[in-house]
Amino acid sequence: MLLRNVSGSVAPLAAAALLALVVAGCTSSTSLVTARTQGYEISDSAMAQIRPGQSQQLVTLVLGSPQTTNTFGDQTAWYYVETKVRQTSFGMTMVDSRTVLAVYFDKNKKVVDKAVYGLQDGKTIAIETRRTPSFGEDRTFVDQILQSF
Repeated sequence: MLLRNVSGSVAPLAAAALLALVVAGCTSSTSLVTARTQGYEISDSAMAQIRPGQSQQLVTLVLGSPQTTNTFGDQTAWYYVETKVRQTSFGMTMVDSRTVLAVYFDKNKKVVDKAVYGLQDGKTIAIETRRTPSFGEDRTFVDQILQSF
């Protein structure tokens, strides 16, 4: 009789858990892959508003603060990067497209030119993994003691 009561009280809990699992499976995030944009969303209308002769303040009003800047000589460049990615539920990220808007300024802080670069314009760089050993780095504690004699 006791066994029958225990199994009878477990059945409603199991049914509730199964119902919760089914309802959770019906949410809008059933996709295993989500698409999103990282960085700036560069619109065509904002890009069209940037023309030679405009000031840095106007560019800031239209596009916002740049993601990164670079100065070489008398010329300054502001970079706005938009990356469209797909991310799986398992954490793997795939880059679909990347757009880099570069706005170039002269020494008077006026727009000289702008350029748009994509993934096809980039180059893959192999990062060197070898290290230059420093003094004492590769020696163990025992090696250091024996070296002192």
